[in-house]
Amino acid sequence: MDNRLVPPPTLDTDEGRNNIARFGLTIVPGVLGGDRLKRTREALYRAAESDRARGRMQKFGLDYPTDDSNQRIWNVLSRDPLFEDLAFHPMAVAYVKAVLGWPALLGNISANITGPGGGEMVLHADQIFVPEPWPAAPQGLNVAWCLDDFTEANGATRFVPGSHSRNRPPTQSEQALETIAIEAEAGSMVVFESRVWHKTGNNGTPSEYRAGVFAWYTKPIYRTQENWFLSLRPEVRQFASDDALVLLGYKTVGLGLVNGASPA
Repeated sequence: MDNRLVPPPTLDTDEGRNNIARFGLTIVPGVLGGDRLKRTREALYRAAESDRARGRMQKFGLDYPTDDSNQRIWNVLSRDPLFEDLAFHPMAVAYVKAVLGWPALLGNISANITGPGGGEMVLHADQIFVPEPWPAAPQGLNVAWCLDDFTEANGATRFVPGSHSRNRPPTQSEQALETIAIEAEAGSMVVFESRVWHKTGNNGTPSEYRAGVFAWYTKPIYRTQENWFLSLRPEVRQFASDDALVLLGYKTVGLGLVNGASPA
């Protein structure tokens, strides 16, 4: 497949929005760097190790049943304040507002670590919860944060270019479609809309681990995947900005009211 179907990285939000409309995704380079990238990566691997040590290691429902090489870490928002910086990052929120409109909700923010020999995921689109026929616009947006380099060799997320224009999920017979690796340097942000067909790739390296954090946002009419009212650390809400309160569902208009008014 032609690698020119992956748009070059850009810091320009307008160009990025055009990339999403044309290709289904855009790559924003160098959003995290230096000590912040290092500390965020360490925090994620520390959380993953903690889960393994306590018998809490989880898989993702779209992993193949025979594959135990991918580790999912749910609700990283409550694991370390560094992940708040990702979920509510101004660049991420700018893309949410540009693609989905405002208000919007943070459906979840989780992470996936693919180890050496890691197997691929089922090809899917993220808005599979939306009844068909799908609306002619994306209902969600994924912002993937590359904490390690994403490469063809280490199992970078793969996608079917232009698949968002089909406006439906892939069928079983389309699982074998050719895909392209979304290669991006550590510290990059990959933004892709919810109709894009994608999956984790095969990690064919002997020793590399590849970690990504995935923040999932939706239009405000959908229930969040993570129940923030039960799972969120209290201080995240206590010190949240107005935009963060909207994304978490604590500041709202029309839906989710308490006695007819926004709860925050």
